[in-house]
Amino acid sequence: MGVNFRKAVSADLERCFEIETVSYQGDEAASKEKILKRIQTYPQGFIVLEVDAVIAGFINSGACHEVVLSDEEFKELIGHDELGENIVIMSVVVHPDFQGKGYATLLMKEFIKRMKQLNKKSIHLICQTHLVNMYASHGFAYIGESDSDHGGMAWHEMVLN
Repeated sequence: MGVNFRKAVSADLERCFEIETVSYQGDEAASKEKILKRIQTYPQGFIVLEVDAVIAGFINSGACHEVVLSDEEFKELIGHDELGENIVIMSVVVHPDFQGKGYATLLMKEFIKRMKQLNKKSIHLICQTHLVNMYASHGFAYIGESDSDHGGMAWHEMVLN
């Protein structure tokens, strides 16, 4: 089985939007416009995982100098600066057909490696309660409950320095 990682390109929009909408509930999923903006604005922070030439999942993010995880505008990359030393992950997602096969772990390891190569100091994210331990297994430290109410849900802030 051929696994490949690469930066997202505009032609990936439909598949990435499909994965986002089948994987996230309701308002939690990013719009097609937001996904396209993330691809075009910060491709080095938008990594896709291909399995046998099919996009199975992706991670997208933005860079900044000051991290405010509850800032909804940042999801549209308002305040993004590719020279920022901090990374904020917006989506970590694997299509349901590819889940349970270790792809999220491979994707996270590749993403962390690439951010280190870009000399980023920290990677921040918010996640739901059931994912805290998974991110902790990748070295993320628990910060606490988030002020974000994105999608009307409770979130937890984590960081990897």
